[in-house]
Amino acid sequence: MVNLVFKIILSGMFLLFLSSDTQLFSNNKETYILIPMDNIQKEHLRAYGVVYLGLSKKYKGEWLLNYRGGSFLLPNKEILIDRASSLDVSYKIINKKELLSIYKTIENNNMSRIELINLPKIAVYTPPDKEPWDDAVTLVLTYAKIPFDKIWDSDIIKGVLKSKKYDWLHLHHEDFTGQYGKFFSSYERYPFKFQWYLKMVLTAQKEAKKHHFKTVQMYKYFIAKSIKDFIRRGGFLFAMCTATDTLDIALSAEGIDIIAKEIDGTPIDDDIQAKLDYSKTLAFTKYTIYTDPRRYEFSNIDIDVVKEDLISKPDFFELFRFSAQVDTIPCMLNQNHVRVVKGFLGQTTGFNHKYIKSKISILAKTPNTDRIKYIHGNFGKGTFTFYGGHDPESYIHELDDPPTNLSKYPSSPGYRLILNNIFLPSVNKKLFKRKT
Repeated sequence: MVNLVFKIILSGMFLLFLSSDTQLFSNNKETYILIPMDNIQKEHLRAYGVVYLGLSKKYKGEWLLNYRGGSFLLPNKEILIDRASSLDVSYKIINKKELLSIYKTIENNNMSRIELINLPKIAVYTPPDKEPWDDAVTLVLTYAKIPFDKIWDSDIIKGVLKSKKYDWLHLHHEDFTGQYGKFFSSYERYPFKFQWYLKMVLTAQKEAKKHHFKTVQMYKYFIAKSIKDFIRRGGFLFAMCTATDTLDIALSAEGIDIIAKEIDGTPIDDDIQAKLDYSKTLAFTKYTIYTDPRRYEFSNIDIDVVKEDLISKPDFFELFRFSAQVDTIPCMLNQNHVRVVKGFLGQTTGFNHKYIKSKISILAKTPNTDRIKYIHGNFGKGTFTFYGGHDPESYIHELDDPPTNLSKYPSSPGYRLILNNIFLPSVNKKLFKRKT
């Protein structure tokens, strides 16, 4: 008899939980769109576009963390059904009884429900002359039918990041140190093949002078500092490849000439390593800068591809498992239909664990190594997420390679990690636990 009473009480408590926490979907007569994100899904990447469309129409949704690969729940609206059908996104119409069953499964497991409320306002920091396939984020946003604006240095100098126009910013694979991507040796050997490099140098020098900066390094430092301030005020930053480590290198080298004379015409300052200020960086510390202009790397933050022999050996990384209730944001960023993801190279392929600050969350790494692929951290009122490598579906992405055709990789787990980030501005900020 006691057990029966206890079960009745528990059942009542669960129903109370549902009634008080199901404000988004509370009408018993309504039906809902479930977008599964496990291996049943045919178009994982474009599923994010359907959710984005819903938010743009002010239809609130839910992200079911760890439930069937991080599935999405939306109200049953014709416009969303039409978009899912046109993009070949798998979905299922469910009723209230089925919804409550899903909620019960979530409640009894390492799962959670996140309300998606706000529409993310997206900007991509990219040079005006770059092609879409030069950048994985630009490529996948376009494929998923998620709109974004392009901004560049002149826009930042004019104060676009100080406005409230954007809350999510992606950095194209930029070099914020002012060394033009360290392509000096390639241009030196093949000047006719690398005319684009010379054009980049001349344009950057012209822009620096136009905006009253003495050097390109000072010019790019101002941009880096403005991006850092964007995060401090509550912005969400996502960066890949060289935009990750060069951002921190630029911030730590304020007022120090770290660029070889061959590149900028002035000698490097003495004892630069001792002058670096790691307290100004976001993610990395105690690293060593490579000043050789002919070395196609910026520092030892990046993993050594040659030393690790990543060209001949299988390369992969594993996503960490997080508590959906306790570590909600890291769990959200790692939603995927697989745990092990194939690796991919870049000028900055990944991050050496020993140079990552202790308060940074490690999201993914290669097991039994110091090779970190994916990290997340807080700064001020905002966050930053860094992802090593250039293109998740182009292992060795050469300069002259054709663009990646994402229709061949509609369920790319590497690209899914990018898209997880765009919904950070959509959730309640109370979910973000400050570590800094």
